[in-house]
Formats: sequence, C-alpha cells, structure tokens
Amino acid sequence: MSDLLSGFEPAPQDLVLTLLGSYLRPRETAEVWSGGLVRVLGEFGFSAGAARVALNRLVSRDLLARTRDGRHVHYALTARSVAVLAEGDRRIFTLGSAPREETTWTVLWHWIPEERKLARTRLVRRLRFLGFGPVQDGTWLAPHDREQEVAKLLAEHEVSEYAGVLLGRPATSLDFAELVSRVWDLAELAERYRGFVATFGPHRASLRDGREALLLCTRLVHTFRDFPFFDPELPVALVPAPPHRAAALALFHELYPVLAERAGRYFDSATSTR
Repeated sequence: MSDLLSGFEPAPQDLVLTLLGSYLRPRETAEVWSGGLVRVLGEFGFSAGAARVALNRLVSRDLLARTRDGRHVHYALTARSVAVLAEGDRRIFTLGSAPREETTWTVLWHWIPEERKLARTRLVRRLRFLGFGPVQDGTWLAPHDREQEVAKLLAEHEVSEYAGVLLGRPATSLDFAELVSRVWDLAELAERYRGFVATFGPHRASLRDGREALLLCTRLVHTFRDFPFFDPELPVALVPAPPHRAAALALFHELYPVLAERAGRYFDSATSTR
C-alpha cells in the first residue's frame, strides 16, 4: 500500500460513498462500472471480495442502486444517498467559515421504540453530523437553530410522533460551558484538528500524478468529513475555537482544489469499461 495511506483504515462502505461523492458526476444520474470501482478500492488495500461485499451492503441499505448492461454491472447513487451527500457538502464546505455568535440553541428529545431501532440509529448519526451532542439518553443539544433540518429528518425517518423540539438560549446565571464540556469531547476535537494538520501539511508543496492525487484527495476528504460529527461549532463567546481548526480548514481548502480535478480524471479512467 502507498505511503500516502499509512495509518488510513476506512470502513469500505464509507470509502465507497466518499469516492462516489467526490468523483461521480452528475451524482443524480451518473453510473460507475462495478469492475472499475472494485479496482479503485483495491488501490486502498481492499480485496475484490471485500469490495463486492461492501457494494452489496450499500445496495441493501438503499444507498446504491445496481443495474446491468449486458455483462457489465453498474452502480448509481440513490436519492437517499444523493441527499445525504448534499447535506455533507453543505456542512463540510461551510465548517468554521465564520465565528459562531448566535444564541439560539436546539434541544431534541426522542423516545423512538425498539422496533424502530434502525430509524433511531440513522437519525442519531444525522443529528451528530448537524452538530448535536448527547446530553443523556434520548436528549440532544445543538448550538444552532436546527428546527428546519430536524423537522425534515424526523419526517424522512417517519419518527416525528416520537420526538419533541425546543428552541432557546443558555441561562447566563449558570456556567453553561461546564455542561458543554460534558456533551462534547473538546480535547479530542482539538487533537483531531492537530492530527489533520500533521498528516496533510507535509503534502502542501507536492505535485502528484493521477493515482497519487486520487489516494491523497480521497484520504483528505474522507478524514475531513468526520469533523462535523465532532465539532459543534460552539459560540466563541462561550468556548474558544479549537487551536488548530483554522490551520486545518486553510489546509483543506488549499489542497482540495489542487487535487480534486486530477483525482477525478484518474477515477474516470480507472472505472471506464473501455
């Protein structure tokens, strides 16, 4: 495996979504040949068998659709995965773009029954991506007005009847920063940003061929897209921004445009049936 991937061990299903979200255009209608996609996953160290298992599981989760054209099998993104990726783009490319100063917070309670466990699991993952943190079982807190996004999520997963939402602001008579430090692991967040800079900073001045651009760009995006799960973008008046966040954001926005076009061309070539 390339040194560019040292220490990079993504789950294969997640990596497929990163690849297709990054390089498949247009997302709504484009298809990719299964053999080519298996070949690209092999560049990241996955066997053909593991790659095909991951693709089959994404189909069963309604995140990929399978079609057949003669002897060739192709995959396309479903409406659900297109929506998830679009939401991810909005969070990723606006993360840390301006200091958070708003005072409106969102509190969500849910009591989703055990027989709707899958819907609950999917809802919780999407809540984390929107900057929510768990206060206690079934109670989630976000330092933003997320009313519209939450209403959409609850309807999408058909659990609106099992949830309640409240908008408000922290009381100034109590040390709300203490609660915040219990809801989100701010030390881990700071370490993640520091690690991102340490990992990708050395590649700032490097010119890459198509294959290396694909490996590095995919790792860059895949790693960066985790930050919304951990960074609630707290108001700066309450908690200072993580010390390495600005450097990490600048590095991402510097490297991504340099690598993405070259990586996309390599992906198209590698997944072509010709």
